Amino acid sequence: MFEQLADVFTSAAFKYLTAVDASPVSNQHEIGGLVKAGIGKDLGTPDDGSQIKIAAMLVYLTEEEGEPIICEDTVTWYDTRYHDPNRSPEWRLYYKSNDVSNRFEPGDFFLIAVTREGTLLMIFCPPSSDYEDQIRTLFGVRDTNTNERGLTGVKVDQPGFTLPIRLMFARYGIEIGSEGTDYLELIIDRFGAEFPKTKDFSKFARDLSRELSPIDNPDMTLIEWMETEESAFRQLEKHIVQQRLREGFGENGDDVDEFVRFSLSVQNRRKSRSGHAFENHIETILLSNGIMFDRGAITEGRQRPDFLFPGSSSYADNNFSGDKLRILGAKTTCKDRWRQVLAEAKRVPRKHLITMEPAISEAQTQQMEELQLQLVVPEAIQASYQPSQAEWLMSFKDFIDEIKGIQR
Repeated sequence: MFEQLADVFTSAAFKYLTAVDASPVSNQHEIGGLVKAGIGKDLGTPDDGSQIKIAAMLVYLTEEEGEPIICEDTVTWYDTRYHDPNRSPEWRLYYKSNDVSNRFEPGDFFLIAVTREGTLLMIFCPPSSDYEDQIRTLFGVRDTNTNERGLTGVKVDQPGFTLPIRLMFARYGIEIGSEGTDYLELIIDRFGAEFPKTKDFSKFARDLSRELSPIDNPDMTLIEWMETEESAFRQLEKHIVQQRLREGFGENGDDVDEFVRFSLSVQNRRKSRSGHAFENHIETILLSNGIMFDRGAITEGRQRPDFLFPGSSSYADNNFSGDKLRILGAKTTCKDRWRQVLAEAKRVPRKHLITMEPAISEAQTQQMEELQLQLVVPEAIQASYQPSQAEWLMSFKDFIDEIKGIQR
């Protein structure tokens, strides 16, 4: 059973920011309407006038800077009318000025979600952007209009799984999602309290996964293996990082430079490991299906397609028909990086790219189609795309069947 939105979040809501939301008030910002949107019950509404401090992750997503702006902060939830007994309670969420609040502006899209750990995820992005489409789709409100008077509640008990959300944010070092099954004891028994080679950890994750056939159902198998590895890795990483923080940094435990280096190493590992794990699981599924290929073979200009079919020797043989050559790029998330695949393997005019990224915009997939880049998306994630896009997408099984037909 895949992790569902309701396994991670208890409630969520969205709106477009008003001038009041985005303007400083005593060096703070405030958001109202959370009670009516259904979030207030999860935050608590004590009747003794006490303020509730809540840990929050604030994220501003924009393609202008390339990387999102991320800020961990503490927000305050309290009744602004507590001292006026003649008026009904009015609960508001206050958050201080920070890098994120300094960036957003009136009209920006805003989604707030309460996690099962009681923390908040607050996402901001430009309106009508690809990011808004993705966030709306992942939370099941792609076609839901905003409430002009305030926040619109989100039903988090809808079908689906949260892997695409986690992968989207894991690239930036943001951890979302519950731990699920506890794998830590098994991990420590196998590898000890240190990071193993990604290839070894990927195999370990496959051994943990429930029985699925990479031949009969390669799409669901790929998702299951990625979901399991993501969960297992988060548990190991949390254990190692906590241990390292307890030890301190430097002789006196307060070496800032050493701490920064360690922090950067954690973030870089998160970003690179997921992509390598993705390729590892794809490779295993291809081998299970008896397909001939080379991983990371060199083509013109020292380009290295992730997967070259049937292999480098056939590619180098000009007598081998170009119609029987294929390449498959693999990227957990695309963004503008999908264009890198276009420069690989000149003998293969029509490229293939497999991704776990949900809800890529119609404008982007249209560009891909025009440039002869065929997008391959696991079948379950295709539901996040528009119907017109889904007709063009290939599933992993579709791609495998095509290769089998060529190599038969």
